[in-house]
Amino acid sequence: MPAGSWFAFAFWLAAGAISAYALVRVVSGLGSLLSILLLAVFFATALDPMVTSLVNRGLRRSVAVTLVALAVLAVLAGFVAVIFPPVDREINSLIDATPGYLDDLRNKSTYLGRLEDKYHLVEKAKSWIEANKAGTLDLNGILGAGKAVFSILTGTLTAIALTLYFVANMPGIKRFSYHLVPVRRRPRVAELTDRILAQVGKYVIGQMIIASIGGVCTWVWAMAWGIPYPAALGIVVAVFGLVPVIGSSIGGAVVTLVALTVSVKVAIATLVYYVAARLAEDYLVAPRVNRRTVDVHPMVTILAVLVGGALFGVVGALVAIPAAVAIKLIATEVLLPRIDEM
Repeated sequence: MPAGSWFAFAFWLAAGAISAYALVRVVSGLGSLLSILLLAVFFATALDPMVTSLVNRGLRRSVAVTLVALAVLAVLAGFVAVIFPPVDREINSLIDATPGYLDDLRNKSTYLGRLEDKYHLVEKAKSWIEANKAGTLDLNGILGAGKAVFSILTGTLTAIALTLYFVANMPGIKRFSYHLVPVRRRPRVAELTDRILAQVGKYVIGQMIIASIGGVCTWVWAMAWGIPYPAALGIVVAVFGLVPVIGSSIGGAVVTLVALTVSVKVAIATLVYYVAARLAEDYLVAPRVNRRTVDVHPMVTILAVLVGGALFGVVGALVAIPAAVAIKLIATEVLLPRIDEM
């Protein structure tokens, strides 16, 4: 190969490596934005079948989107109304009990007093505060907390706005996307896209049904055994249940820890219940609810959740299975037939 060709090859190889590195840095820097975008696409895909059903009944799409949005807001308002009062009560109880804890630390006849006399917890806490310059940390802590709250609020509002935009403009978005494909392939791409959205939407709705069943069963179980805050725990389990593979297990662990406040026997019974509930979900409930969705192998499910969680955290784990469903459908409908034709 001539020397000029070697130089051109090395130049373009270096340019490609630099471009790939820059792309990776840009994507990593936009991680939070991509997470919000994925979350919006996830919920838009879940809500689109409901909107389409209302449109098929004769409603305008704008009216259908408004009705579905109001229903979702009503559910969120109910969640806030149920989950915040017990949290507020517990925080107030902790604040009210703090003087008593301080008195117990000074009283050597109590358990806390004996711990303080043996390990000198108060002195160690004071030393740590002085070493870390608490006066400076207070301002940084306040600013950091304010920044975190602002980020959560803006992220939530952005996700809601993007979800509503995607749902309202789903037909237009699909038509625009089809124009990026050669004319001769547009009918096939449109058919495959509709099938992917339908399958993913069914999966998401099925996962919501499974999570709701888990939440209702948790509420009944907590009511029966006297576990505090049954409604709040039911909502927590339902929310965690949306995360595939590990979500229901995390929710069960939370309820089991709360059950320890009642007694060890109740906590053990709760743990056994959630092990049995997980088996029932995997082998009885989920196969019936997701009967019409694309079947994904359990190993693919686990790998998809691990990869999604590693890339985008909880949001990545949430959208991992719908992404795996879409990839499998593309592979079975496009890639494998082309390989067979070779």
